[in-house]
Amino acid sequence: MKYHCEATSVEGFIQQLACNYLPHGYWFYVTGFIPADKDPHSIDQKLIEKYGIGVSRTTRARRKQAGNANLHYLRFERFFLLLATHGQHRFFDEEGAAIRDVRRIPIRFAGYSLTVKKGQYLKRLHPVDLPATDGKYRIRVRIAMNEFTELKAYFRERAFHNSEAQLAAELYQLPFEPYAPIRQQLLNLVRIVNRDRKQAGQEEIPYSAIRMRRRIVKPFAVLPISVEHGLIKHSSKADNWRGGGVHDEYL
Repeated sequence: MKYHCEATSVEGFIQQLACNYLPHGYWFYVTGFIPADKDPHSIDQKLIEKYGIGVSRTTRARRKQAGNANLHYLRFERFFLLLATHGQHRFFDEEGAAIRDVRRIPIRFAGYSLTVKKGQYLKRLHPVDLPATDGKYRIRVRIAMNEFTELKAYFRERAFHNSEAQLAAELYQLPFEPYAPIRQQLLNLVRIVNRDRKQAGQEEIPYSAIRMRRRIVKPFAVLPISVEHGLIKHSSKADNWRGGGVHDEYL
């Protein structure tokens, strides 16, 4: 059985994390970057064999029942993640202080930030009731804080100089898939820019400039290749936005 680990797009990498790994308790992680002089595929094989990752679902189920951890490995280009569930495993001994808990420290990649949080708040039956959460863990996929701050500065700077159509086109082409928290971030961005434009007497940007549905991709699909300046490279979105059980309300 072949273990698939190489995501062929940023969107696929994020989707695999948000929809397949984090919802099933793979919350402990380490990140790494494969040096330019190393073959990524040989590193893949070495790590998969070292930690016994490429096993069947039934083996994973037996490990879980025995109190042992399961692991997954995911890579895009030269960036990789090792993820583990609760339990006993040599991973925790060997990786030690490098291990992070996604419930406390988000996974940041290509301008995205992924974390696992409890909540959301339950509806209050009476006005005097204190806020209470439902206690369920949910995956939150957001634009990372630094990138979103840059986005706000970029669009506010152009709010007075670009037309409504130009700004709407740039917003629609942003390379962030509209998971629910990202939709909220981008809707807030449109409100901020529209407030500035309204004060200047300019036409507001329609909210239809924000993509509301994310694209479902095949994370490990083989992408077509293109030849550019004598190099063979995969055709995928640029990481930089200037270049171009899970609960659905959080995804």
